[in-house]
Amino acid sequence: MQSLIDFVPVIVFFVVYRLYGIYPATAAIIVAMAAQIAYQWIRHRKVSKMLLFSGAVVAVLGGITLAVQDPTFIKWKPTVVSWVTAVAFLGSQFIGAKTLTERMFAQALEGEGTPPWRWFNLLWVASFAALGAVNLYVAYRFEEATWVNFKVFGTMGWMVLTIALQIAWIFLWQKITARATASSDASGGS
Repeated sequence: MQSLIDFVPVIVFFVVYRLYGIYPATAAIIVAMAAQIAYQWIRHRKVSKMLLFSGAVVAVLGGITLAVQDPTFIKWKPTVVSWVTAVAFLGSQFIGAKTLTERMFAQALEGEGTPPWRWFNLLWVASFAALGAVNLYVAYRFEEATWVNFKVFGTMGWMVLTIALQIAWIFLWQKITARATASSDASGGS
């Protein structure tokens, strides 16, 4: 359910853009993000850092977009969020006992040995860094409507692809680990 709620501001942005254009859509996403933050606070008495950060970036870049009537600023929002997220994943390689990927997936892989968390984590670093770059490419090389479609559908598709790659990598790692364990057990039992 939470995943669906997370997409509400993007859906609001898309629908309002299709009906009224970029500036009303920008105002709508600012309001939708504020409502999402308020909802999370009322419901859980806490707000995720990622949602607060994303809401702040939407408020600042969206506010500038509306103040100067230039959509360039709101087009930077996905890149700023993606690149800061990439830096956070990268920083977790060096700060703290666990990478962000390990914190997200460790429970699912409990008892599976020691996964290559740093390599799994680097997939996310690369994905978010590339997503930010692709967003800028689409924002500057294509029409606004194409960028909006990319922001909504391309970004979702990109994340689904990254998750699919992560899952495939985990399954491959599990298969290789199981073979190595079976081979070790077979040779140790002779």
